[in-house]
Amino acid sequence: MSMLENKVCIITGGATGIGKGIATMYAKNGANLVLAARRENLLEEAASELRQYGTKIDFVSTDVTKEQDVKNLFSKTLTEFGKLDILVNNSGVAAGGPVEDIELETWLNVINVNLTGVFLCTREAMRIMKKQKQGRIINIGSISAQMPRMNSAPYTSSKHGLVGLTKSTALEGREYGISAGCLHPGNTESELLLSGIGQNKEPMMSVNEIASAALTMAALPPNANMLEAIVLPVEQKYVGRG
Repeated sequence: MSMLENKVCIITGGATGIGKGIATMYAKNGANLVLAARRENLLEEAASELRQYGTKIDFVSTDVTKEQDVKNLFSKTLTEFGKLDILVNNSGVAAGGPVEDIELETWLNVINVNLTGVFLCTREAMRIMKKQKQGRIINIGSISAQMPRMNSAPYTSSKHGLVGLTKSTALEGREYGISAGCLHPGNTESELLLSGIGQNKEPMMSVNEIASAALTMAALPPNANMLEAIVLPVEQKYVGRG
C-alpha cells in the first residue's frame, strides 16, 4: 500500500516550486490532491502532469489572502471528496530591504500571504477536521523563523508568526485528533528563494529533499506529530553563524 493511499490533500501554492514538489511526492504515494494557486494556467499544467501517477488531481484557482476564495477552495474539496485528511500551507512570497525603506504595502502583502493566508486556510481546515475527529496540517516555514537574513524583516516576521500559529493549531487540535507541524526549509532551488537571493553560489538542495520531509510528516501514524523540522544543505552557513 502506498504511504498516502486514499488520503485527500489540499496543497496551496501547489503549481510551482516546493508546492509542486510536495504534490508530486504525494501523488506518487497514492494521495488525491486539490492544488490551489492564483495562476490557473500553471494549475492546469501541474494537474495534467500529476495525473500520470493514477490518483485524482483537482485544482481551484485561489488567492489565499481572499476569504471567499479560501472558503470556495475548501467547499469544492468537500463536495468532490467528502473529507480532508491533509492541508499543506505552502503559498508564500518574499520581499524586504532595510527596515526604514520598506513600504507599508510591501509589509502587508508579505504578512497577508505568508501568515493571514495560512490562518484563513487553517480555519477552514479546522472546521472540517474537528467534525472528522482527524486531520493533519503541515505549514511550510523557513529557517528564517529562527535566524533572519539581512534586510528581510517582512518575511522573517511572517515566518516567526507562522511558528506561533502552528503551535496554537496543534494545541487546539490535539483533543480532536488533529496534528499541526511546521517544516522549515533551508536553501532550496525554488522560484521564491532564487528571486530573493539571486545566483550567489550559496549551497542549495532540490525541492525533492523538502518534499521527502513533507511526505514523512504526512505519513506519520495519527497519534504522532512532527511539530517542527528543519531541512537544509549540509554546507549552508546556518549552524554556528551569527
